[in-house]
Amino acid sequence: RLPAFLRAYPEVRLELDLSDNLRSLTLEGLDLAVRHTAVAPDTHVAWLLCTTRSVLVANRAYLRRTGMPQTPDDLRQHDCLHYPRTQEAPAWTFEPVVPGNSPRLTVPVTGPLAANNSEALRDAALAGLGIALVPDFSAQAALQAGKLVEVLPDWRPVGTFSETIHAIRPYSAHVPRAVAVFVEWLREAFAPGFRA
Repeated sequence: RLPAFLRAYPEVRLELDLSDNLRSLTLEGLDLAVRHTAVAPDTHVAWLLCTTRSVLVANRAYLRRTGMPQTPDDLRQHDCLHYPRTQEAPAWTFEPVVPGNSPRLTVPVTGPLAANNSEALRDAALAGLGIALVPDFSAQAALQAGKLVEVLPDWRPVGTFSETIHAIRPYSAHVPRAVAVFVEWLREAFAPGFRA
């Protein structure tokens, strides 16, 4: 989406730093961050850009080989591609989409790949390596194109990724015009969210 912004504002220069590590914007000299986070730091100004959700995805060839899981517990028998958060054994937690049908479940998972980047996990799922748990924004295009399918749509993954995306800037009395214009553009661009 950045090319449209740069065409609309050709005098603005962007330097894009892509990282899943949370770093100090002030110490790094960064004007703005787009973060997949539930809470913005108290010392920063934040704008909600959109809501998001986590989805389980796999390609059809993998599911033909292994079968479609019917319950979260079935994931124990699958290659699961996960985002490592701690040194503990990986586990995914689910709750039913329709409340009251079943309790919240936590299932230990294993698989051939762990990566701290959701696009890498999506690409591994596209390559047929297993079932990936990723944010909807990483999987949206592949789901819409039919290259990936959603697994366990009656269950909502919880606790792995935040459910909101924010634009965040350090608090300061003076806000550069380029930052203000970019934030407004981001708010409009992200408003529809990422539902596939």
